[in-house]
Amino acid sequence: MLSKLERGKLFPTLPTLLRIAMVFGVGLEYFFTDERKRHVVAIARKKERLRFPDSPGGGSIAYNFESLNFNATERKLNAFYAEFEPISSEKVKPHQHPGVELLYLISGNLELTIGSETFNLETGDAVYFDSGVRHSYHRASKGPCAGVIVTA
Repeated sequence: MLSKLERGKLFPTLPTLLRIAMVFGVGLEYFFTDERKRHVVAIARKKERLRFPDSPGGGSIAYNFESLNFNATERKLNAFYAEFEPISSEKVKPHQHPGVELLYLISGNLELTIGSETFNLETGDAVYFDSGVRHSYHRASKGPCAGVIVTA
């Protein structure tokens, strides 16, 4: 079928396009956008990035984050800059999401709880883990604490 599609002998239905898109990890827009207009390079300027709290709707904020690749199309990973806030450990809310996560700590000290284990990270440390396991971040330093988080 792919051979016929490539040679223009067959025109796919929307469900067929959807299945092909899922196999190749692209969105449907991939088939409808001009190849020359796709963002092969995407620069996320600091002044253009938006800052969001970890939990919209108020409450205690464990960290604020900014997407570092919000304007990239056909993303295969997500990258964030995070600044961890000083909140009490009782107010930290664990979360989980499919995939894996890599965290690189730029500054400060951070307690990272993954499942039932807690790890103490210092400036320059990096950690890679299965983000399907419940995890949470808690700033352990008095001063600023920031890092880069990549999820895939």
